[in-house]
Amino acid sequence: MCVYIERMSQHNLKDIFEFEQENRDFFERILPPRPAAYFQYDTFCESMAFILSEQDSGLCHMAIIRNASGKMVGRINLSSIKKGQKVIAELGYRIAEKEQGKGYASEAVRIMLDEVVDLYGLDEVEAGTATTNMGSQKVLLKNGFVELRRVNRVMKVQGAWVDGLLFKKTTRNANK
Repeated sequence: MCVYIERMSQHNLKDIFEFEQENRDFFERILPPRPAAYFQYDTFCESMAFILSEQDSGLCHMAIIRNASGKMVGRINLSSIKKGQKVIAELGYRIAEKEQGKGYASEAVRIMLDEVVDLYGLDEVEAGTATTNMGSQKVLLKNGFVELRRVNRVMKVQGAWVDGLLFKKTTRNANK
């Protein structure tokens, strides 16, 4: 499978905005909704400018996922990069509704971790998923994450509380 990730930049903001608009209904069925202003291009660009400055400061690493033909099929990111005795980050990703089940998330997670573990000196990567999101759980397990615990009432989706599972991966940096 040919998948590649492309670091978020001013150059690809329009692709990201269109991706979010096209998949808004789908994402809002499985995740808490984004504010309405997020879907106005000017506000979106302002929000992304803040994220790009965080990325430039090393606090996050945002990327888009493209398939072999160059079409944007998802997003992947490391956020909340914390540097202390251990360097820990949170992994997140979202795949377009029409691209679900094709292996894009699994491959993008593998690529992302290969590219950024040494770049940020990561010791651990954490990720969470709804207890009902079996696809995301498979992606994490396939990439060497282990389930840590269940978290009750972790997020509200369509007015109802959803339970989650917390996963963690210890990286090769932790063994140095």
